[in-house]
Amino acid sequence: MKKTRDDIRGEALGAIRKWKHSGAAVSMGVGKTRLGLEHFQLVMNKYKRDEGRIATALVAAPKKSVFKAWREEAVKWGMEDLLEGITFVTYRSLKKSNLDYDALYLDECHTLKLTHNEWISKFHGYIIGLTGTPPKHQNSENAEMIRAYCPIYYTYLTDEAIADDILNDYRITVHLLPLSDQKTHKVEVKNKVGIVTNSWYTSESEHYKYWTDRCNSADSPGSRQKMSIMRMKGMMVYKTKDNYAKRLLSQTSEKCIVFANEQRQADELCAHSYHSNNKDSEINMEKFENGLISKLSCVLQLSEGANIKGLKECIILHSYGNNRKAAQRIGRMLRLNPDDMAHIHILCFKGTIDEKWVTEALEDFDDSKIEWYDSTVI
Repeated sequence: MKKTRDDIRGEALGAIRKWKHSGAAVSMGVGKTRLGLEHFQLVMNKYKRDEGRIATALVAAPKKSVFKAWREEAVKWGMEDLLEGITFVTYRSLKKSNLDYDALYLDECHTLKLTHNEWISKFHGYIIGLTGTPPKHQNSENAEMIRAYCPIYYTYLTDEAIADDILNDYRITVHLLPLSDQKTHKVEVKNKVGIVTNSWYTSESEHYKYWTDRCNSADSPGSRQKMSIMRMKGMMVYKTKDNYAKRLLSQTSEKCIVFANEQRQADELCAHSYHSNNKDSEINMEKFENGLISKLSCVLQLSEGANIKGLKECIILHSYGNNRKAAQRIGRMLRLNPDDMAHIHILCFKGTIDEKWVTEALEDFDDSKIEWYDSTVI
């Protein structure tokens, strides 16, 4: 028998409430935030019953936009009274918080780092970790922190949610693109105050080789990391992916969203874009949701959030070597009607570090639903 969202949250709550420190790995679209609120409701009831007072909770999240989701979910499910006892903080500011809370909720707990260890080790209340993308590599610092402070006692991930018709099915096409040999990539040298002092044109292939050689010859981990970042920043603005994305957009009649790397790119790819510096962003989103436009480009804001009716395709220009950013963007496409099929296009530079990044980003997805398409083969 297929499970419902209520079934899953009930199972998860039953598992994590048995422990003072525990965690749940629950797929996107199932209700992780509501699960956290339901657990805090139990804590609130306990303190009212045993001590006659309102319990307090600290909710930590990677970014402030997550706080809005907690508030909205509390109101939606009639638990707004819980907000009286909740304080929100980002992981970056966690160690500045006081320790005088009855419960700590680590939203997206895979974000935990060893730098959080000293503060969390002094916390004596309940600790609950919530994630939709648990660490893949058990030797990573994220996995180590989860094992230490919020071990996962319940798991229900994407493919299970698809099988239970909670999320819709998907297919992913990775488009392998060659770096261009044409000298169309502009390189600028700037001084300390940001003024361009020199510029020239090179090819994407030459630019990539230059920074790869710098990475390989770096004499320290810090220098290698710096060279890797410079290489990635260059790859993010190579025009090959822009041109290919435009071609894909011209070939689809479905409602399609494009995840660009930067605002300039988003504005160039689509006639309508959504980002923090576009005054028409909300108007464009309303048109997109209502079907008045069928193509919309964005940067980061739409990786999470409300469902968009009729959305069938997306184009992802970069994985950033970060599987969670990719998973969030793919997750945007798994909240359609259960009978729908989402088509996700991921653009990848052939024969580069990009192939490694994309492979890692797709580790948690079903291989049978992934096609690697070599655009150089006719």
